[in-house]
Amino acid sequence: MAVPLFDTKLQNNALAAELQSTFARVLASGQFILGAEVQGFERQSAEYLGVRHALGISSGTDAILLALMALGIGPGDEVICPSFTFFATAGCVARTGATPVFCDVRADTFNLDVIDAARHITPQTKAILPVHLYGQAAEMESINALARKHDLKVIEDAAQAVGASQGGRRVGGLGDFGAFSFFPTKNLGAFGDAGLLTTNNDALAERAMLLRNHGAHPKYFHKFVGGNFRIDALQAALLAVKLPHLDTFSHRRAANAARYTEHFTGLPGVAPAHAADADARLILPITQMGNGHTWNQYTLRLPGAGRREALRARLAERQIGTEIYYPVPLHAQECFAALGQTDESLPVSTRLAGEVLSIPIFPELTTAQQDEVIAAVREFLATEKR
Repeated sequence: MAVPLFDTKLQNNALAAELQSTFARVLASGQFILGAEVQGFERQSAEYLGVRHALGISSGTDAILLALMALGIGPGDEVICPSFTFFATAGCVARTGATPVFCDVRADTFNLDVIDAARHITPQTKAILPVHLYGQAAEMESINALARKHDLKVIEDAAQAVGASQGGRRVGGLGDFGAFSFFPTKNLGAFGDAGLLTTNNDALAERAMLLRNHGAHPKYFHKFVGGNFRIDALQAALLAVKLPHLDTFSHRRAANAARYTEHFTGLPGVAPAHAADADARLILPITQMGNGHTWNQYTLRLPGAGRREALRARLAERQIGTEIYYPVPLHAQECFAALGQTDESLPVSTRLAGEVLSIPIFPELTTAQQDEVIAAVREFLATEKR
């Protein structure tokens, strides 16, 4: 049985009638840039996330970039971010002229290691950019304490974590800014690129709103040099249809994650990340206490040279989709080579890049499809040469 890594058609087709009606409404309105549809989605998002301000943005990448610009970060500044994450986190820092400084991550949660981040703070450090990777919140209480101690700003990269929570509060309102992505395969997926920028600071929200539209207010009068970071009205309207279903999507993902963990636990050589030892052959992801994990990905770890690739090949033979998020840590990317950070200085990020493999967990995954994945992984562990 073929099992895709994700299938956006299933979710969108279930909402087809309302989505098509919404498309027709926007088409008839003739209002395609900003306007009532965008404002309505922003209010809906702010209420859901529990923040004062939510601005619709052209993409998750642009949301990060806009946050950096609104905070005045630029040449001569340093921003600390994890090495094990998607490129946009550090790419946006570099685009402002500032320098990304990579810190390591925790092997159990995949998120920023606060102790290691503290080691990288210098007089040039202006912000910390933690990532809520795979749908699990980073340690925001400790990160914010570190930021207060050194007078730093905090930008949450919540691109993979819309709806995730920590201590009962949703991410996006735990730092100075929160940046979300609505790429089609995210938990809340748009129909192209789209994103959101959140904050509880009125002044930062006002500045970001100006910068989102070329720094202009009123039209053609430019106080700042901004950019074109506006979300399309159509994307905002369609996302507003899907947002009320987000918690249902996330609960289904969580149920799929729990079922994987239940079936994999107890197999020889399998251990949860917090209890893994040197003999572990398959390491399972965990939810850190106090977190509401939204499971954008269910990511296995396979220690040992070539074992990750061997499992991926075995699953591909059975037409089971997988992906490696991410095969090269950011400090090892060619474009950041001049920064001089090494594998030896970021050992966990380097190790994870060689071990991780994400398997299907999308909300519409059927029991039969999941059983196919479970059987294939179990067979791999039972038959691989040790």
